[in-house]
Amino acid sequence: MISAPAPSLVLMTFCFHHAATSCSKSCYCSENESGEKTVRCSNLKLTEIPPDIPNDTRRVYLDFNLLTKIPTNAFTGLPNLVELDLSHNALNQLEPGAFRGLGFSLQFLDLSSNKLVRFNPESFEGLRARTNLTNNPWHCDCNLQMALTRVDLEPASLTGIVCQTSDPEETGVQGLAFLLAPHIDLCVVMKRTTDVAMLVVMFGWFTMVISYLVYYVRANQEDARRHLEYLKSLPRGQGKSEESSTISTVV
Repeated sequence: MISAPAPSLVLMTFCFHHAATSCSKSCYCSENESGEKTVRCSNLKLTEIPPDIPNDTRRVYLDFNLLTKIPTNAFTGLPNLVELDLSHNALNQLEPGAFRGLGFSLQFLDLSSNKLVRFNPESFEGLRARTNLTNNPWHCDCNLQMALTRVDLEPASLTGIVCQTSDPEETGVQGLAFLLAPHIDLCVVMKRTTDVAMLVVMFGWFTMVISYLVYYVRANQEDARRHLEYLKSLPRGQGKSEESSTISTVV
C-alpha cells in the first residue's frame, strides 16, 4: 500500500512551483515559444523593486519608474536572468553587490537615462554583461579612472560614461566619453600632490640634519674655547703642551 504524501511536502512543492511560475502581482508576464518568461513592470511609478518576481524569469523591464537606488543582493533570486532594463528611472545609487548573482547569466543591463554620478566598481561585482551607461550625469575624477580598471563589464560598455563634470575642471573632459580620451590623466593632480608631499618631507629631514650639524659644530667650538682659556690660565710650560694637544684635537 502506497502512503499519501505528507501534507507539508505537498505544501512546499506547491509553494515552490507557485514562486517559480506565477507572475508579480504589479507587473505583466508573458512567455515565448521556448517557455522563457518576461516580466514587464514598466511605467508603474514603482519606487522599489517588486519582491515577487518569479525566479525562473529571463527578462525584467523596470524602465520608466521612480526607482532611486538598487540595494545589495536585489536580484539574487533571479539566477536565470539574461536581460534587465532599469532605464529612465531616478537612480542615483547602486549599492555594493547590487547585481550580485547575475554574473554568469546576465547578458544585457540598461542603466541609461538615470541620475548616476559616481561609478562604484563594487556595484558591478562579477558582472560581465553588455551595459548601457549613457545619459547619466557622470562625474569624472581620479576615482573613476582607477575604478574602470576594476570591473569586468564588456569594454565597449564603458564608452557610455560621458563626463558631465570633472575634477580637475581644466582637463577639458566634459562632454567626452572618458574611455575615448586616453590622453587625459585625471590622477595627475593627486600624483603632483604626492610628489609635493614627498619633497616637503625630504626638505624637513634635510633641515633637521643641517640644524643638528650646526648645533654640533657650535657646541664643540664652545667647548674648545673654554678649554683654551683654561690652558692659558695654567703655568707657561704645562700650558703649551696641553694647548698643542687641544689644537690638534680640534683640527
